[in-house]
Amino acid sequence: MRPIAQQPAAEDEGVSAVRDKVLATDPEFRRLYTNAPEAELSELQDYLLLAGEQPHEPDQVFPKLRWGGQFAYSSADREAIASLAQRVPDRGFAVTHGPAYVRTGWGIPLISPKRHYLVARKTLLIPPREFSDRFTYQVQLERREPAQRDGSAELATDMWVVRKEVPTVERVLARLQFKAPDLPVATLERRAKKFVEQIFPLFLTREAAMLRVIERDCPAEFRHRFPRIVEVEKDSKGYVQRLWTTWLRNSGTPITQLEFARQAAELLHLLHDKIGIIHLDLRMDNMVISNSTACFVDFGSAVRVNENIHGNAVLSTLFGELMRTSQIQRMMDRMATAGSLTSAVIREAHQRVDKAVDVFYLAVQISQPTSNPDLQDLVKYDKYSPEAVELARLTNDILRPANPMKPRYRTALDVLLEIRRIEAKLKASTAPRVVITAVEPAPPAPPPPARQPAPAAAPVAAQPSGSNAPATSSAAPSKPKVYIWES
Repeated sequence: MRPIAQQPAAEDEGVSAVRDKVLATDPEFRRLYTNAPEAELSELQDYLLLAGEQPHEPDQVFPKLRWGGQFAYSSADREAIASLAQRVPDRGFAVTHGPAYVRTGWGIPLISPKRHYLVARKTLLIPPREFSDRFTYQVQLERREPAQRDGSAELATDMWVVRKEVPTVERVLARLQFKAPDLPVATLERRAKKFVEQIFPLFLTREAAMLRVIERDCPAEFRHRFPRIVEVEKDSKGYVQRLWTTWLRNSGTPITQLEFARQAAELLHLLHDKIGIIHLDLRMDNMVISNSTACFVDFGSAVRVNENIHGNAVLSTLFGELMRTSQIQRMMDRMATAGSLTSAVIREAHQRVDKAVDVFYLAVQISQPTSNPDLQDLVKYDKYSPEAVELARLTNDILRPANPMKPRYRTALDVLLEIRRIEAKLKASTAPRVVITAVEPAPPAPPPPARQPAPAAAPVAAQPSGSNAPATSSAAPSKPKVYIWES
């Protein structure tokens, strides 16, 4: 199991008491917590156990935890814990245990010292009042009962779901002012209202529709690799304002880069050719590795294969803007200008709704699987390894084929088949060589010659005293034959 928990340098009594008496019976804690040395810890963790003077303010803890990770803080100061409990909800956390106390040592009532504690879960993707590089909905984890039928108590995904909702005008306006401080406030206010009243509800409604298509058309063995709708809340016009889905939590034992590439290509092939959906926003933070399996999330920009976007004036305008300004499209433009993207199939998809947009980003992601910090200890990546070299070569062949007008890799299936060929090649090159030695029996001795009269005995030279000279034999020695079998 990957090391993902942190212990104070010294074994603090409060930490030990909270761990053993509060958290130890929790299936999620037992699955995700490992008491690993600090040097072995990943950058982002699922559990932080803190005490005393260790940094424990919400803003200090937030960047150290995965989304959905928890931190426990214990102190002899009851007021400090009570005060912390008041602050964490406003900084992207939800209290899951406490405020309460445990007794340390033997735990004898009235005698053993008390240690007050609090446990809180990171529920927001980004800290409150901070902005990401792109417009996003308000997304957070929310506790939901009864437990979800597809959830897992070991990952807490049975009781926690993802709530995605249209942000407020104030939130969007603040984001616009941060990005364009020189524009008039009135202009920014009009834009903010348009986003909140028209654009965000439309795309959230489309995402709900895409998830329903996936649930309907996806083969049963792959359904767990996409979010599932739990609940939808619509406004009076029928547009979705809030969407609750299952939580695909980043978790599991690390997979190899080649496994990640194959799983991602396999899922994209399924999405394109079986379900009939183009994602269009397959950035690394829209890929997760849940329970050691690659999954796709965030279908707000997705379209159906052969969907007539231009038949709807509003959709045509919005997708036209999306295709000009999205992060993926900007990357395609930069790479095409620099000469690192020459494939005619992909270049022709620039600023268009096309499957090749997804193939482009798949090619980029399989050779850089740890560009998302959340996945750094979930994918084994060594850029000098044979699989990394092969996948880098594949990425280059997809983006810069030998014949740009007739590229070999056009579809997700083309990429998947090549990844499988690479897997077979690397497996064969590392297969053990079994050497089997077969020893043939010696040929039979020739028949004795006919008896002849014995000649006069010749004098025999005496052997030196104590001689160890071996006796000679007329029988031919066995000749071993060696056979080599390679699996």
